[in-house]
Amino acid sequence: MKVHDLKPAPGSKRPKRRVGRGISGKRGKTAGRGMKGQGARGSVPPRFEGGQTPLHRRTPKMKGFRNPFRVEYHVVNLDTLEQFEGGAEVTPDTLREHGLVAKRGLVKVLGRGEVSVSLSVKAHAFSRSAVQAIEAAGGRTEVIPPPWGDRRPPARGNALTNR
Repeated sequence: MKVHDLKPAPGSKRPKRRVGRGISGKRGKTAGRGMKGQGARGSVPPRFEGGQTPLHRRTPKMKGFRNPFRVEYHVVNLDTLEQFEGGAEVTPDTLREHGLVAKRGLVKVLGRGEVSVSLSVKAHAFSRSAVQAIEAAGGRTEVIPPPWGDRRPPARGNALTNR
């Protein structure tokens, strides 16, 4: 069997109906357009809704924009770190085990409250006041990189120097 041997099943293809070919034809005179009106005279675009406010003008426009490079953190404050014993190493995994942060995502330590025990804290981000409070209590902080790396686009140089 070759490509030129292929043809549709008998009776499946019907000839195109020729309209407006006189009173002897099946659809003569008005050719299925009715008597008068817009549909009989000109062409009506498919999106036309008879003069009412069309759908594309009724729907509200989307305001603002969503930054695809936004980095969201799960927040832990110093007063929640107070429950760990002195000398303990606090990482995002230990915080997840204690149910203090969600299962996934980055962790940021903020400076609300006070910490009186010496802790070794590892997190993805710290506020300046949190670092000062942890180091003042004799602890240390370590910033760990996100597991997927840096997703931000490369920084563009000054427009004047890129000529």
